[in-house]
Amino acid sequence: MKKYLLTGLLVWVPLGITFWVLKITIGTMDQSLLILPVAWRPDSWLGIHIPGLGVILTVVILFVTGLVVRNVLGRQLLLLWESALHHIPFVSAVYNSVKQVSDTLLSGENKAFGKVLLVRYPHAGTWSLAFQTSVPGGVAHQLGTEYVGVFIPTTPSPVNGFYFFVRKDETIELDISVDVAFKSIISMGVVASPEGVVEHLVAKS
Repeated sequence: MKKYLLTGLLVWVPLGITFWVLKITIGTMDQSLLILPVAWRPDSWLGIHIPGLGVILTVVILFVTGLVVRNVLGRQLLLLWESALHHIPFVSAVYNSVKQVSDTLLSGENKAFGKVLLVRYPHAGTWSLAFQTSVPGGVAHQLGTEYVGVFIPTTPSPVNGFYFFVRKDETIELDISVDVAFKSIISMGVVASPEGVVEHLVAKS
């Protein structure tokens, strides 16, 4: 009996979580329909709500926005818009921070998380997967030795985590891709366990 229940859970848990994430994503994108006049919304002229229609509108909006911003006039308009935001104290700080992160993560020349590291966290007797995000020059001078900025994601949600400055000589650089490291973190090491980690730790010790 217990064996069959566990087998059923192994089938339905990943499916349930996947559908839950899709429902949230589609529901969020469907909010783009609210920018349309009430008479133009599909719910009004169809008489029923069809989930996912907002995804189409969202894709169209993103495509048109990218098309406009790619030309000279659109780029100038974007610069004027950003200049206006910079004059609003609190909004300016939030917008600049979010824009820097999104530019780094979504740019075609993405150099974020260029290296996968092992760092000692949460205490000296353990090691955690981390991603190098920067080499902080000013901080390194203040600390008197070479430090690197690292992001340590949490499991199973790697979008949350901690940012630390760690001594470079106390990290281990792994020869694995960022994708493999993310899969290992999300699955808690079950789906994709980075090869060679134990060898690195033995050599380090």
